[in-house]
Amino acid sequence: MNRTSNTGWTLAATVVLGSTLLAGCAGNTDPITQADKAATAKGVPAPSLEQTKAIAEQGFIYGLPLVMNYAVMNEFAVDPRSSQFKAPFNQLHNEHRVATPADTAVITPNSDTPYSILWADLRAEPLVITVPAVAKQRYYSVQLIDANTYNYGYIGSRATASAPGSYLIAGPDWQGATPHGIRKVFHSTTPFALTLIRTQLFNPADMPNVEKVQAGYKVQALSAFLHQPAPPAAPKIEFVPATTEGIKDHFFEYLSAALQYVPPSADDQAIRAKLASIGVGPGRRFEFRDLSLEHKAVVFLGMKDGDAKVDAFLSTGMKNINGWNVGAFFGDQAFYQADWLMRAGAAKGGLYGNDAVEAMYPFTRTDGTGKTLDTRQHNYTLTFPAGKLPPVNAFWSVTLYDGKSQLLINNPINRYLINSPMLSAMKKNADGSLTLYIQKDSPGKAKQANWLPAPDGTVYLVMRLYWPRTAAPSILPPGEGSWQPPALVIAR
Repeated sequence: MNRTSNTGWTLAATVVLGSTLLAGCAGNTDPITQADKAATAKGVPAPSLEQTKAIAEQGFIYGLPLVMNYAVMNEFAVDPRSSQFKAPFNQLHNEHRVATPADTAVITPNSDTPYSILWADLRAEPLVITVPAVAKQRYYSVQLIDANTYNYGYIGSRATASAPGSYLIAGPDWQGATPHGIRKVFHSTTPFALTLIRTQLFNPADMPNVEKVQAGYKVQALSAFLHQPAPPAAPKIEFVPATTEGIKDHFFEYLSAALQYVPPSADDQAIRAKLASIGVGPGRRFEFRDLSLEHKAVVFLGMKDGDAKVDAFLSTGMKNINGWNVGAFFGDQAFYQADWLMRAGAAKGGLYGNDAVEAMYPFTRTDGTGKTLDTRQHNYTLTFPAGKLPPVNAFWSVTLYDGKSQLLINNPINRYLINSPMLSAMKKNADGSLTLYIQKDSPGKAKQANWLPAPDGTVYLVMRLYWPRTAAPSILPPGEGSWQPPALVIAR
C-alpha cells in the first residue's frame, strides 16, 4: 500500500508526531487519562532528542503493518467515496474479476484469483462463515487476518478440504462454547479483522463457474445462524480518515488511530509504552505547530532509519537463491514472537501474504548476478528446466510489478502474470524446458504466449506457489527445500 516505499520518506512525514513534547495533546477524541494529567502536572520531562529518534525508529517498524492495514480498512470498508471501496463491515463483497493496475490499495496484488472480501466487525458478536462444496480440482482458500496482520486461521482446499461447512470467527473478548453446527472456532486478536477468499480461475471463460462458487460463500451473525435475537449493536465509530496515499505524511497520526482497535498484549507492551511517551497511542489527535524543528528532524531521521532496516531485512533476511529471496515471513502471533522487523518486512514485501504451507512467495528485484532488473536496458529470460516447474498441489504463477510502486502495470495485452493454467497455450523448448520472456517489447508472434510484458524501467517479480508440495521436490522448508527457482538472465 505504501506506494512510495522505495523512494524514501520526506520531511513532511515528520510533522505527524503529536506528543508530550508539546504542552499537551490537543484535540483528543477521548479524555486524557488521569495518569497523563498527573504526569503533565508534575512536569515529567519529555524524551531527549536521542530517545525520540530511537522511539520513532522502533515505532515505525512496529507500526508499519498496523498503519498499512488501517488505511486499507478505511479504503475498503469505511469510506464509500474511496475508489477502492468494497462493502461495509460484515458484508461479503465478491470480485468477479482478477486484480488490474486499477487496484492500488494493496501493494503486490494477486492477479491469479478473484477475491471475495469481508471486513468483520466482531465487537457485538461473532460471525459465521459458511463455505459450499468446492470441486477438488479447484483450489480455494479462506484466509483470516486480524489488525495485527496475523493470519489467525484458514479454511479451504488445504486446511479443511473441499467439503461444505460453517466456521465461527470471534473477537478477542468472546468466550462462548462452540455452537452446534460449527466445525471450528477461530479467534482474532482484534475486534476488526479481514477475511480474504481466493477462488481459482482457470481461464477467462471460467469466470461464470467462479461466480457460482462465490455465490456459495455466506456470512451471517452468530445470532442469525442460531435463529436467536441479536445482541445490542456496537457503538458507531467515527474512524480517523486514512488513505494509502497518506501513510507517508500521516504515519503516527494513523498509528494512533490504528492502535485504538488493537488491544495491547504482552508482546507489544514495551513498544507501546515508548510510543505513549511521545504521545502516540489510542484516542490521541494532535496539533503539530508547536513541535520544535529539532524534534521534527529527529523523528524524520528515526522513521528513515526504520524504513532502511525494513528494506535491509527484505534484501538480507531471507535466503538468496539464484537472485530470488526465499523465506517465510507470514503467520500467526506465535509465528512472529514479537519480531516486529519481520512483520514489517512482510507487510512491505506484500501485505496480507499467506503462511508458507498455504503459499510461498519467492521475490526478486535482481537477475542471477545480483544486478537490478531494468527492462529499459535489457530483455530477460526465466527458464524452468524440463521436469522442474514449481512443485505445487494447486498452481503457480510469476507476476510482474513496477519496481517502485509494486503495483501492476498497464501493457498492450493486459497480461500481468504467467501461471500454470496457461501452460497448454505456451511453447516449450526442444529439450522440454519452458522459457518466459520478460521484456517491454513483444518477443515476436512465435514467443508471444510466453511473454510477460514489462515497463520501461525497473521491475519487481513475485513467484507464487499455492499449496506447495511438502514431499521432494519441494520449496519447503523455506530456503532449504530441494526445489529452487531458476535465475533470471539477460537475453542475448
